[in-house]
Amino acid sequence: MKTAMIVLSVVLALIVLASGTGKLRKSPQVIDRMRHVGVKDSQIPILAVLEIAGGLGLLIGLANKSLGRVSAICLAAYFVGAAVSHLRVNDKFKVFAPAFFILVIALVAVWLQLKR
Repeated sequence: MKTAMIVLSVVLALIVLASGTGKLRKSPQVIDRMRHVGVKDSQIPILAVLEIAGGLGLLIGLANKSLGRVSAICLAAYFVGAAVSHLRVNDKFKVFAPAFFILVIALVAVWLQLKR
């Protein structure tokens, strides 16, 4: 179980670090998707920092249970918000599938973090 928690936490951390970096770099594709769901340009850097903080928290949280748990929970909440944002604008599943699957990974990470 500990190995699964470590692997999943690292995978989730890499995903959110890449996602946050794309937002900070103002990747046109990322910015267009964010605007599509109603995120204001001024909010994008804040969301990027939250993702990066969550990813770093997961990595540091491998050595600190509390930080790992809090980071996983916060990332799960972040991606609940992302999925809801897509649903609010009536996106088809294939459009918000990445956010949904990251949410699933985050929820499993929460469960594994709480079981450690």
